[in-house]
Amino acid sequence: MNLLILFISSLLLTYIFTPIVIIGAKRYGLITDSSKSTHPAHTHRGVIPRAGGLPIFFAILIVSLLAIPLQKNLAAILIGGAILIITGLIDDRYNLSPYVRFGINFLVAGVTIAGGLGIPYLSSPFGDPVQLIEPQFVFQLFNQTHSIWLIADVAAILWLMFLMNIVNWSKGVDGQLPGYTMIAALFLGITAARFSAHEISATHTQMLAFITAGAFAGFLPWNFYPQRIMPGYGGGSFAGFILGVLSILSFGKVGALAIVLAVPLMDGIYTLTRRLLSGKNPFKGDDGHLHHLLLRAGWGRRRIAVFYMSITALLGANMLFLEGVVMKVAFAVFVYLSIAIWIYTLSKKLKN
Repeated sequence: MNLLILFISSLLLTYIFTPIVIIGAKRYGLITDSSKSTHPAHTHRGVIPRAGGLPIFFAILIVSLLAIPLQKNLAAILIGGAILIITGLIDDRYNLSPYVRFGINFLVAGVTIAGGLGIPYLSSPFGDPVQLIEPQFVFQLFNQTHSIWLIADVAAILWLMFLMNIVNWSKGVDGQLPGYTMIAALFLGITAARFSAHEISATHTQMLAFITAGAFAGFLPWNFYPQRIMPGYGGGSFAGFILGVLSILSFGKVGALAIVLAVPLMDGIYTLTRRLLSGKNPFKGDDGHLHHLLLRAGWGRRRIAVFYMSITALLGANMLFLEGVVMKVAFAVFVYLSIAIWIYTLSKKLKN
C-alpha cells in the first residue's frame, strides 16, 4: 500500500478521534488542573485533559491491522502498546508510582522481545559489526523449538525501557512530543533497511513507521500551543516504545535513532546524572529538563516545540548523507558533547 496513503489515513483517524477523547477525558476526570497539581515538572496552566496516547494508539492499531499482515512481531508490538496506553489512562486518573510504571515498562519490553524482537548486532567503527546473537538458549515449548538470544534480547529490553522513559520526559511543552516523534518516525521509515532480521519485512517496517508518523502528526494540531489535550504518560511512553521498536526492526538503525533523538536523549542523560550526583531520586520528576530551562530563559512554547522538531529534522537529514560507521560515530560524539555543554552552560547561567 502507498506509504503516503498510510500516513494520511492514520493522521485523519487521530485527528478525528482526539476531540472525542477530549470529551471523555473531561467526563472521567483524566485531567491535570494547574490550580491543584503540585508536580514540579508541569508547565501548563488551567485544566487540560490527558489521555492523548489513546487516539494515537487507536489510529496505529486500526491502520496497521488493515494494512500489515498480523505476524508474531506485530502482535507483540500492539499488545505492548496497549499495555502502555491502559497504564497511561490509570496514571492520568490516579497518578501511579514511578516504580510501578517502571515495572510495567519492563513487562512491555519483555512481551515485545518474547514476540521475536531483538538487537542481533551493533555497528562498529573498527570493522565488522559486533554480533549479539551468542550465546543462544534453545528449548522446546508446546512441541515447538524456541531460542533466546541472551545478549541481543537483554540489549533490546534495556533500549526499549530507556526510550520509554527518556522520550516520555521530553513532553512538557505544547507540541513538543508529537512533533519530534513524527519526524523521527518518518526518518526511520525513509531509511528502513533493505532487509530485516525479524519476521516483519523491511516493507512492513516502512509501513509501520509511516503509520506511526501520521498518527502523531494528527495529534499535533490538538497538542500544539495552546494545547487542548496532553499526551499523558501513555502517549509519552508509547512514543519512546514505538520509536525503539522501529529502530530495531529497521535492522541497524538503533544508533541512527540515538542521533536523531540526540536532544531528548542528552537531556535525559543529563537529568539522570544531575539527580544522582545531587542525591535525588532519579525517578522523581522535577523542573530541570531542557524545556524547563528554555522556558525560564524566555523562550515561548511554540519556539521550544519548533526547536525540537527542527533539530530532529536537521540531525535526520545529516544521517541520510553520512557514509560509514566512523563518520556517524564522530558525528554522534560531536552532537552529544555540544548538546551536553549547552545544557550545562544554560543551567548554570540560570542558577546565577
